Amino acid sequence: MGKYGRLLLDFIRFGCFTFGGGWSIIAQMRQLYVEKQKVITDEELLDLTSVAKSLPGVMIANVAMLYGYRMAGLLGGLVCVFGMVVPPMVILIGISFFYNAFRSSYWVMAAMEGMQAAVVPIIAGAALGMVKGSVKYSPCVLVVAASFVLYTFFRVSAVYLVLVGVAAGLLIGEYYERKGAGGHGAA
Repeated sequence: MGKYGRLLLDFIRFGCFTFGGGWSIIAQMRQLYVEKQKVITDEELLDLTSVAKSLPGVMIANVAMLYGYRMAGLLGGLVCVFGMVVPPMVILIGISFFYNAFRSSYWVMAAMEGMQAAVVPIIAGAALGMVKGSVKYSPCVLVVAASFVLYTFFRVSAVYLVLVGVAAGLLIGEYYERKGAGGHGAA
């Protein structure tokens, strides 16, 4: 099977099991591409995710396009997006025909609750694994912690936190560049 076929099958699988929002695709991609195949690093996956979140549109489609483009050019990106969106579309079309029956079914609603509960540790595991790739310099640990506290407890807008993160990253990176550490201050 060629690279396009492999990407298509990978992203069809991701699309079939992307419950709980776009972050679960990151967990799946991390498990396959970082841990198993080792074709990208945690830091590269974090970079893809950061760019995808900052672009307009649906994050999972953006991640699919960026990863596919990185691995196989424009056609690879389009293949990944196609693979990512077709399974949810097919499922959604099927559900829309039976929406009233699903909405009032105790068993369907209980299954959905169970799926949502299972997604939380999957997403948390991916997030914790990506923290390693995002903390190149020791002071970045403080940026991560401060951002978490400000977002979780004080409901500071994610937009402001990203802007502060960019500024902090530039300042910290400049400091270590001038110091000549080039990453030796890593946590």
